Amino acid sequence: MKVPEGSNFEALKPVLPVFLTYVLSFIYLAIYWNNHHHFLQAVNRVNGKILWANLNLLFWLSLFPFVTGWMGDNHFEIVPIGLYGVILFMAALAFKILVYFAIKTREKIRKSAKFTVSIND
Repeated sequence: MKVPEGSNFEALKPVLPVFLTYVLSFIYLAIYWNNHHHFLQAVNRVNGKILWANLNLLFWLSLFPFVTGWMGDNHFEIVPIGLYGVILFMAALAFKILVYFAIKTREKIRKSAKFTVSIND
């Protein structure tokens, strides 16, 4: 976001679309940050699949500043908005994949724990 020329509120008008897209993207990132934080507190073990799924999520989230700036600079034209939507979708899908692998890992640990207990009895 470029600093506007001038010292009055009228000078802010040209950067308003960029600022609004920045606020929107910040809200999305804040939601992902909070969900990710709380989700990983519930995870007992991390394996390679979870790490790669987490990096996949990080990749899509890292594209937010690019598409946010492009969308704001082009005043909400159709192609930048479309790409913004694709990036949002891919980030959501990446988070779902992360959750899926964490649940599968937890189920696998539970099954092996039950199996170990039954052998010792």
